Amino acid sequence: MTYEIKKSDDEWRSELPADSFAILRQAATEPAWTGALLDEKRDGVYRCMACKNELFLAGTKFESGSGWPSFYESVRPDAVELREDRSHGSVRTEALCAKCGSHLGHVFPDGFGTPTGDRYCMNSLALEFEADS
Repeated sequence: MTYEIKKSDDEWRSELPADSFAILRQAATEPAWTGALLDEKRDGVYRCMACKNELFLAGTKFESGSGWPSFYESVRPDAVELREDRSHGSVRTEALCAKCGSHLGHVFPDGFGTPTGDRYCMNSLALEFEADS
């Protein structure tokens, strides 16, 4: 896919903290229960740490018990790109920022009790939160 924002790894590396670069550009995963946004409860919007694209509204966040911030839908159908991921010996659905192609996390069909049944399991280090004023 061609993304609106294209930068080299060196450009991303110079702009992002090392831990966020590893997640966003190399598909790493932060340890469960360590993310700063896990317990964020305010109203607002979650954006891609790399390009500031709006990804999720706070009202779609729910407590999944997984140890990562979880949402049941993206802010717009075209905000998050979904791609098959066959790494680590399993088949999952990877979630990427549709504007810059950065890795955000994965989507699972186990968002029980949510309107969509989906769980967008996101890395806190891939997101930034902007509280409503």
